[in-house]
Amino acid sequence: MATRTSCKMDRARKWLGLSISLSCCLMMNLVTAVLSASSRPPSKGQEGSLSDNLLLHLRMKRSWVWNQFFVLEEYTGTDPLYVGKLHSDMDRGDGSIKYILSGEGAGIVFTIDDATGDIHAIQRLDREERSQYTLRAQALDRLTGRPMEPESEFIIKIQDINDNEPKFLDGPYVASVPEMSPVGTSVIQVTATDADDPTYGNSARVVYSILQGQPYFSVDSRTGLIRTALMNMDREAKEYYEVIIQAKDMGGQLGGLAGTTTVNISLSDVNDNPPRFPQKHYQMSVLESAPVSSTVGRVLAKDLDEGINAEMKYSFVDGDGLDVFDITTEPNRQVGVITVRKPLNFESKKSYTLKVEGANPHLEMRFLNLGPFRDTATVHITVEDVEEPPLFEPSFYFVEVPEDVDIGTTIQMIYAKDPDVTNNSIRYSIDRSSDPGRFFYVDIATGALMTARPLDREDILWHNITVLAVELNNPSQVGSVSVTIRVLDVNDNAPEFSRFYEAFVCENAKAGQLIQTVSAVDQDDPQEGQHFYYSLAPEAANNPNFTLRDNQDNTAWILTRRSGFRQHEQNIFYLPILIVDNGRPMLSSTGTVTIHVCSCDDKGLVMSCNAEAYVLPVSLSRGALIAILACIFVLLVLVLLILSMRRHRKQPYIIDEDENIHENIVRYDDEGGGEEDTEAFDIAALWNPREAQVVLKSRQDMMPEIESLSRYVPQACTVDSSVHSYVLAKLYEADMDLWAPPFDSLQTYMFEGNGSVAESLSSLQSASTDSEQSYDYLTDWGPRFKKLAEMYGATEGNGALW
Repeated sequence: MATRTSCKMDRARKWLGLSISLSCCLMMNLVTAVLSASSRPPSKGQEGSLSDNLLLHLRMKRSWVWNQFFVLEEYTGTDPLYVGKLHSDMDRGDGSIKYILSGEGAGIVFTIDDATGDIHAIQRLDREERSQYTLRAQALDRLTGRPMEPESEFIIKIQDINDNEPKFLDGPYVASVPEMSPVGTSVIQVTATDADDPTYGNSARVVYSILQGQPYFSVDSRTGLIRTALMNMDREAKEYYEVIIQAKDMGGQLGGLAGTTTVNISLSDVNDNPPRFPQKHYQMSVLESAPVSSTVGRVLAKDLDEGINAEMKYSFVDGDGLDVFDITTEPNRQVGVITVRKPLNFESKKSYTLKVEGANPHLEMRFLNLGPFRDTATVHITVEDVEEPPLFEPSFYFVEVPEDVDIGTTIQMIYAKDPDVTNNSIRYSIDRSSDPGRFFYVDIATGALMTARPLDREDILWHNITVLAVELNNPSQVGSVSVTIRVLDVNDNAPEFSRFYEAFVCENAKAGQLIQTVSAVDQDDPQEGQHFYYSLAPEAANNPNFTLRDNQDNTAWILTRRSGFRQHEQNIFYLPILIVDNGRPMLSSTGTVTIHVCSCDDKGLVMSCNAEAYVLPVSLSRGALIAILACIFVLLVLVLLILSMRRHRKQPYIIDEDENIHENIVRYDDEGGGEEDTEAFDIAALWNPREAQVVLKSRQDMMPEIESLSRYVPQACTVDSSVHSYVLAKLYEADMDLWAPPFDSLQTYMFEGNGSVAESLSSLQSASTDSEQSYDYLTDWGPRFKKLAEMYGATEGNGALW
């Protein structure tokens, strides 16, 4: 900084001497401009009398000696810097003229001696901050203050010195160039700015040079363009470079000022490195129960490049599992992910061998000689055995069944097997959450799907149930299959009127007049569509009052057969109509239409349909009617009050001991049926359903209406060879019969007898065995056990019985 300051002071002294000499020379050159300015009219505010104006024109020779002044910047002296001198030839040197200065910087930057006209700079000037100042000068009479000369304008220009170094306004710079670029490839252009005057000297002429970054880069000394200077620069070897550029003014000569900037240059990647697998063999394992699209393992081919140049595409090029496994590329890490494409089966194939290839999809032609840009590896996949649940064949069942199918009918055979080598036995069941109504039953051993309740298409058209299969030796292995059952329609619903029909006929109606159109609905849905036939019921076939016409479009008209209807003779007619559908078998029903006889006006509008209209007496006013109703209401209230008081008088205030709830004794005279109670449920029918009889002996200990369920079993169920069908039918009948005893459980009895493990449990032949047991104690029990004592030979001591 000291050296720079001394240089600036030397330059300032040289420019100061030059300014003084130039100002003297320029004084004479400015006379002509001053004289020409005197010919201009005075400004506004300076106009006086005619004699004054004439006097001014005669005396104005405009001897101002100026045009513009020059002064050096960065003056560091202690005394004010002399700029120049203002002088008028009207100034006789006696001090009668006063010079004043106004305009930019007047009194602050520049001052003027009001007697001599000398102008000085009293502050340090900087051309880079302000290059010139515009001021105005005027000569006044010191005594009167009257202008001696019109106000004139002049300029003070600040002369430049080399006091600013070049600056990189956009630095530091960041640039990038592809690796392996040829020598001379443009990287970036840097620009330095010098604040000095570019039109004067070499103060602003900048020259560029490189201080750091060789031999990798070079810079153009005139333009500042940075280029590569070394070939085959490899990003994988060195990626970042720091380059320092210098800009020096004065054309780079000695004594010039300099500035520097940093350029951070990085090498961008190109695809010049082929991918390579770090290992040539991969060993993987997967469970046979792995679902499709589950991950088996990952492989990785490494690439020293980055970004798009390191992108990888994996594929199988050979092997015995091309259709079983799949491989995709994970985009974030460029890893090959091997997934399951098809279900695996340990029992059919235990291992697979695949050849995987990793390749770059984006290649550069100039680097193909460094390839090939692909690599291969071998993957060995082992399938591990697991306990698998039973598998159904097929995996979905669709069944169609008519809605009138008998209970216990087998509608589908469900089949499942254990896919493991052990091949365990299978047990079937229905997921009750899928069949909350318990319409179906599946045989636990055979998988026969049967109906357990009557089906009604009009109630539930579709049934979607889930059948479960469980391994007998491993209950944790459960398989399932969906069974969709569509209930087919049968003609089991008779047609009926779509609504309740109530027609009206006028007393003045004519014969053949239409009084009502009727239509019917049927809950069934035949394939050929609905078609109804209408006719009068047999009991009304010869109805003398009305007739029916079938329109053959599922509607019918009710017409009058005669005229002359009278309310007082008969005001209501009931017309039964027979409706028959087109189903197989054809079903029919009878609907009744109520027809009222009404009095109508001439236009046929109904006026009244009552036989005798009630008319209030003319003499009874509305107020009287309200009074009568009020009296009736008061009488009713009084009667209810009297009855309530009598009831309270009859109730005792002390609770009867007989009504004490803690002292009641409830007697029940009912008793069991004894041995006859075995007829309530014939277990033999379960073992031999073919011999089950429709009519069984009634229980003698029950009321006649509570009898065995066997008589409610249809003949079709009793002759069915399937025990399950019989049980299902009996169970349904028991659930539907509200009066039947609760025999809805099936008891299992073990065999007993001579050939069984338990041998005979009967006591019928116990009398033939030699028993030492004594029954003499029966005689002590009283007369009620006399008969029992006689049977077992118990007597008193004297040998006489009671």
